[in-house]
Amino acid sequence: MTTQDREARGGGRLSWRRGRVPAVVAVTVAVLMAFPGVLPNTVGRLGSMLETFLPWAGLAVPVLLVLALLRRSAVALVALVLPSAVWAGVFGARLLPAGQAAAHDLTVLQHNVNDENPDPEGTARALAGAGADLIALEELTPGALRGYQAALAPDHPYHAVVGSVGLWSRYPLADPGPVDIRPAEVEGDWNRGLRAIVRTPYGDLAAYVAHLPSVRIRLPDGFASAWRDESAAKLGAALAAEKLDRIVLMGDLNSTLDDRGLAPVAARLTPADEGFGFTWPAAFPMARIDHVMTRAAAPVTTWTLPATGSDHLPVMARIKL
Repeated sequence: MTTQDREARGGGRLSWRRGRVPAVVAVTVAVLMAFPGVLPNTVGRLGSMLETFLPWAGLAVPVLLVLALLRRSAVALVALVLPSAVWAGVFGARLLPAGQAAAHDLTVLQHNVNDENPDPEGTARALAGAGADLIALEELTPGALRGYQAALAPDHPYHAVVGSVGLWSRYPLADPGPVDIRPAEVEGDWNRGLRAIVRTPYGDLAAYVAHLPSVRIRLPDGFASAWRDESAAKLGAALAAEKLDRIVLMGDLNSTLDDRGLAPVAARLTPADEGFGFTWPAAFPMARIDHVMTRAAAPVTTWTLPATGSDHLPVMARIKL
């Protein structure tokens, strides 16, 4: 009797001999989700690419489940327990409903408004009505800036703009100025970092607004993030040198905090990262690349706002000082 005859006689019974390849893939996915750092960045920065979209690695489970059922493979089905458990352990808590808002002292809003926004006036009105104490914006253009100033000024009379980033505040601002996060190879008028002291009723804090360089997926370079990583290192150095204890960083960091390229920043601050909070692209959010982070202050809750004319979603966070 041939192997095919024996398998045919087996009918719908599971086999421990078939499906070893899906089983190996399942174990590999589990290892990469649990320890993404094992994938090096030496070739095409594949490690950073994986970390940027890490939660989506769980989609391998239903695909492998279908293959295991088609092959009637017992070993593949058993192996799928591992990536399922790892995903639940790493990301499952983000599916839980958010708790009730705890006491807070400050509400901040972060939004990349998109320099090609077809409706900057509508975006400005939506942000003005969001109820934030601080509003940080990126990709401001000279043509749209006047509209943002007019819409935000009634409730946020204090503001500072450096290059294409800006900060609006209910409370007085002191010593606003640029933060040098320019990669060495970038030329021209490139200013995408800002720092100002916010005189809140609860004491001073240093507010940073940053827009790190974009990353691209291109051949043959793979995940091109060298400029972003260099800019993150400069921002991390500025944060480390900050003399005020309290820091609030708001910005488009162009990756998730799982990405090792943002380690110089993520290692120094506490993120407001309740839930998945994907912010980009707005039409079908796949990654949280817009962030609110703090030092010597506690983020108590965070959420995204409805889409504006931008390709990013706005992010709000409540902070206890």
